[in-house]
Amino acid sequence: MDKAIICKDLTKQFGDFKAVDRITFDVDQGEIFGFLGANGAGKTTAMRILCGLSFPTSGSATVAGFDVYKQQEQIKRNIGYMSQKFSLYDNLTILENIEFYGGVYGVSRSDIKKRSAELITTLGLEKEAKKLVGALPLGWKQKLAFSVAIFHRPKIVFLDEPTGGVDPITRRQFWDMIYQAAADGITVFVTTHYMDEAEYCNRITVMVDGRVEALDTPANLKKQFNTHSMDDVFYQLARNAKRSGD
Repeated sequence: MDKAIICKDLTKQFGDFKAVDRITFDVDQGEIFGFLGANGAGKTTAMRILCGLSFPTSGSATVAGFDVYKQQEQIKRNIGYMSQKFSLYDNLTILENIEFYGGVYGVSRSDIKKRSAELITTLGLEKEAKKLVGALPLGWKQKLAFSVAIFHRPKIVFLDEPTGGVDPITRRQFWDMIYQAAADGITVFVTTHYMDEAEYCNRITVMVDGRVEALDTPANLKKQFNTHSMDDVFYQLARNAKRSGD
């Protein structure tokens, strides 16, 4: 199977501090890959490198086949990104947001028009298309933000705490969208603090103090740590963490 992401001994150092400490893993094309860790584990720093926003200090990595040292712009063109904190412009309408990001991602005008209509219909937002995004409930904002992040049909989408603050029903609906994206061949790289969501991933890596401390399927991790709960797996791994800020 083709690899969407390959990391080998990837390291990011700030002075004497190793934010990311020789992490090694790979992600299959079309996989839903969970990237977990407590605050300070190094998740955000690692994700910035993989998104082409920061250079590593040492080690190697490719994202969608592109090198993180030499091909950052190609990486940016072949990925989508969604954050809990900022993804959409509240003072633009739903349609304007879709069209704006379509343009940013380099989608042609004709494709933007066609895909915008399809997306609005799929989300059931025909009557709301000209409403300001700021008027939408948080759950709808997040579903729209995810749809916008994959509007240009990227090879990989990075989701940084995408369901923070939304209710359990909306979270489940959001994950249905993730499953559909993966079925369409998009690799999903997701960070989350919700351990029930970790169960939805094909595989999970757990980072502690900049290092990868575990990497396997949810079922195998629970078996390895002799528990029925991903919460307990996470606690056993993270309880000795020394850092408290990412």
